[in-house]
Formats: sequence, C-alpha cells, structure tokens
Amino acid sequence: MKFDISRLLDAWEYKPGQVQVRLLKGKDGTHRLQLRLDLGILQMNVEGRPDGKRPLGHESVYHHFVSQLEKHRAAHGGSDEEFVLTPDDCSRLQQEAIQYHHRYICFYQLGDYAAVIRDADRNIEVFDFVDEFAETDEMSWALQQFRPQLLLMLTRAKGMTGLEKKEFAAAAREVENGIAALREFYTAFERPDLAEQSGEIHSLEQWLENLRNNRERREEKPEGEPLQLTERQKLERALQDAVSREDYEQAARVRDALKNLKAP
Repeated sequence: MKFDISRLLDAWEYKPGQVQVRLLKGKDGTHRLQLRLDLGILQMNVEGRPDGKRPLGHESVYHHFVSQLEKHRAAHGGSDEEFVLTPDDCSRLQQEAIQYHHRYICFYQLGDYAAVIRDADRNIEVFDFVDEFAETDEMSWALQQFRPQLLLMLTRAKGMTGLEKKEFAAAAREVENGIAALREFYTAFERPDLAEQSGEIHSLEQWLENLRNNRERREEKPEGEPLQLTERQKLERALQDAVSREDYEQAARVRDALKNLKAP
C-alpha cells in the first residue's frame, strides 16, 4: 500500500538508547526535523508549532489563550480576575508543550542550542501561564511536574552556548543558575525533599564540577597540551547524556558507577 512506510523505517534503523535525529528539506522547500522512534518516525516543522497547525488561527494554542486573556482584561478594566483555564484548556496546553519538548530535544542533539533556548523559553512561558490561571493546584501540577526536565535542557543549552564561545566562566554561571532555579522550583511547590532526589540537579552538579575541574586543568596545563578526560569525567559526561535522553535506567547505572568510583 502507498501508506506503508516500511521502506523508510528499513532505511533508517532504530538504535535503542540513542537519540536519532536528522534535518531534511521537504517538498515545499522548508526544513523538517525527524526523530527515529522504536515504532516509527516523528516529523516536526522547525518553525512555529511543530505539527505545522495554526489552532483557531493562532500560532499555537498558547497564543490563543493569551489572546483570550487580553480580551478578558479589555472587558474587565485590565483585571485578570475570573479568568481561568479549565481542565480541557490545561490538557491542550500540555499536549502542545510536549510537541515543543520533542523538538528541543532534537535541536539539542543537532547542536542548535539557540533553537533549544527558543523552544524551552516558550514552554517556560506556558508553564508559568498555567501555574497562574489553572482552576486548581492539581491541574497546574500535572504540567509543573515536568518543569525540572525543561530547566535541565534550558540550562544545558545555555551552558553549551558558553562553551562553544570558550566562555567557560559564563558557562559555569549558567549551570549554577540552573541548579538554583531547580531548587527554587521544589521549594515553591513545597517539595524540597525532592530536590535531593532530583536526577536533573545531580546531573547539573556533576557537570558543574566537571567544568570547574577542566578550567583548573586548563590553567595548569602547558600550552598546546591536550586535555585527557579522567574516568570520573567520562562517567559524568555519560550521566549528562543519559539524563538528556531521559534514559533514567542508564542514568541510575552511571550514578551507581560514580558512587563506587574511588575519590581521586
């Protein structure tokens, strides 16, 4: 059948544990992102809403609700009172945010950190919007529980942007800010206990330690001498990669290996 995509799947073999992404140009001349999954291929537009749709004539569902809020304010003397997001509204915003989540994961894999920051910042706005206007705290938490993953990817993209420019101190500050934002999130939602169990915080703390160690070694090494990764640094890098891929089973194994590694 012409709808059978077996040939496409056979030509791009799925590899478990890897984030497989490619950028291609569509028949209309615009670029598309494709993400290989175990059961198929996920395709996304690189601009606008990832599925290319314009719900209710707006760039996104989020833009639609922002427009509704502006109309509400205009009709109520600038007041936000009585403007609420229903369970269905929150569900639609969450489903849309997942689309952007898939896309910034792809952009990160391709090294397009500016695009990661663009999409992650957009989702931060959505999370804040839902937190402010959801009918209940429970409805808000259904989305807010994913904020740590979002903050992790945003921090990693900002940190990598600094490293690409060889601005190592700036990269370290971005990681410090990301860790602080994660701890602030758990405190704001009255779950500081979860901060100590957070894989995202642990990953960023390991990365920060790695950045500081590498900076010290750069300052100490003779000019032109290449840096060699230690076993600990290799494991820290593997941990960061596993968390960014949301492979938490692998991340747990790497964390165990780090704990068992003797301190240098």
